[in-house]
Amino acid sequence: MKNQEEVVSDLKGLINILNDGKVGYKEAVENVESPNLKSIFLEFSNQRYAYAEELKQHILQHGGESENDEGGVLGALHRAWLDIKDAFTSKNDSAILEAITTGEKAALDKYDEVLKNYENHADHHALLTKQREGIANALAKIESLKVQYQS
Repeated sequence: MKNQEEVVSDLKGLINILNDGKVGYKEAVENVESPNLKSIFLEFSNQRYAYAEELKQHILQHGGESENDEGGVLGALHRAWLDIKDAFTSKNDSAILEAITTGEKAALDKYDEVLKNYENHADHHALLTKQREGIANALAKIESLKVQYQS
C-alpha cells in the first residue's frame, strides 16, 4: 500500500488534469461559434471545477493540501489539453472538438492509472469512479458532437 504522501500525489495529479480540462473548456467557449457548443463546454468546465474541489477535500483528509487552480506544469504527457490551443487559432469547431477528445482521453488514462490499485484509494474509490464515469460521458458527448460538426 502506498503511503499518504503518494496517495496525495496521485490525487494532485488528477486535480492537475481536471484543471487542464476546466481551463481548456473555458478557452473553447471563447473560440467556438455555436451557442450550443458554448453551453456544453461551460457545463463541462464547471464539472471539472467541481471534481477538483471534491478531490481537494480528500487531499485534506490525507494530510495534504492543494491550492492548485491551474493545470499541470509538467510536460505534454498529461497536458493533452495544450493541443486545444493550436485548434483555437483556426476557430474551427470541428478542430476544437477533436482537440478536446484528446484531452478527455488523457484524463481517462490518468484516472485509470490511479484506479487500477483499489487498495491505495479505497476510501475515495467510489468518488474517483463516479468522476471517471462523468468524464467518459463527456467524451461520448464530444464524440457525438464531432460527427455533427464535421467540416
